Amino acid sequence: MNACLTLPMPMSQAALDHASGDDDALLVRRAAGGDLRAFENLYRRHVARVHGVLWRICGMNSARAEELTQEAFVRAWQGLAGFRFESAFATWLHRLAINIALMDLRSQGPEHACDADTLEALGGSHQPFCAGERADLEQAVANLPPRARAVLVLHDVEGWKHEEISRELGMAVGSSKAQLHRARGLLRAMLSDHAAPAPRARGEST
Repeated sequence: MNACLTLPMPMSQAALDHASGDDDALLVRRAAGGDLRAFENLYRRHVARVHGVLWRICGMNSARAEELTQEAFVRAWQGLAGFRFESAFATWLHRLAINIALMDLRSQGPEHACDADTLEALGGSHQPFCAGERADLEQAVANLPPRARAVLVLHDVEGWKHEEISRELGMAVGSSKAQLHRARGLLRAMLSDHAAPAPRARGEST
């Protein structure tokens, strides 16, 4: 079994950048000059992936993910004049969208910390979480506490380092690691409960 979180992704960031980078650059230049149709093309190319990561960070709250997606593209339109092509447009946009979601998360206030004994009880493995049933996994991720969910999605799906996560979420690196451990343990517990067979009724034949 591969040690990875198997959440569905429309396309990897590297593949997305490679597939659309050159065409995006042309569209970005035209959009920065005021060509709204060029920006609409950029929107159509990238909205699915942007919405997908925001949907996960928002805990499958489609309405909130849609609001944040629209905010991300409005911010992108406003910021095109300052885009310097130091990275692919897809990378810049994706990071912008995630930062908007994390700002929204920070505005919700701090969560209660999880102590070390509780973390150990939740899960003993430090390997990335794996699960076979995609729908069950998505629902379990949605049910995580918001910061634990954000750390899990950013680390195990988006490939962020704990240093990046801690900086963007305003927490210590150790807290980011603890939240990831917490999230993986909670996922195992939720999916274990989901997979447990229902008890037999008295007198039921085997």
